[in-house]
Amino acid sequence: MAAALAMAVGLTGTACSGSDSGKSSASSASTSASAAPVAADKLPGLVPTPANTKDTKGPDSIADNGIHLHFEVGTAPTDAMAGFKAALTDMGWAMTTIVTSGGPGGGGATYTGTNGAAYGVFDGGGFNTTTFINVCVWPTKPADPNCTRS
Repeated sequence: MAAALAMAVGLTGTACSGSDSGKSSASSASTSASAAPVAADKLPGLVPTPANTKDTKGPDSIADNGIHLHFEVGTAPTDAMAGFKAALTDMGWAMTTIVTSGGPGGGGATYTGTNGAAYGVFDGGGFNTTTFINVCVWPTKPADPNCTRS
């Protein structure tokens, strides 16, 4: 019986560890899981003010100890969002592009990112030379990271 149990455990362990993608996923998950949550009062300091900002609202408190900020930027959407993503990266954010769009005079982008344990959603778009950017940042990734536009 003990030999059968040892064999079953050995096969299960082999089946679960045969993929390289699983190894890298577990590695990145443990990296973000090991970072200490960011204190809620430190979250605003993780968000750069976009270049050419005309108006700022927030930070406002949101669910899961997060904050919401809203920026009106006097720059075309594609340029504003690319510049904002670069500024976030310069501040230590590891960014993922969810979607980008562009057309004659308009466009936008949505990014997610991590900075230590902090998690952020960065969503912006507009037309001509006006871009509206909504930012939600949490101490850790919430179960439902919904960043409502304002």
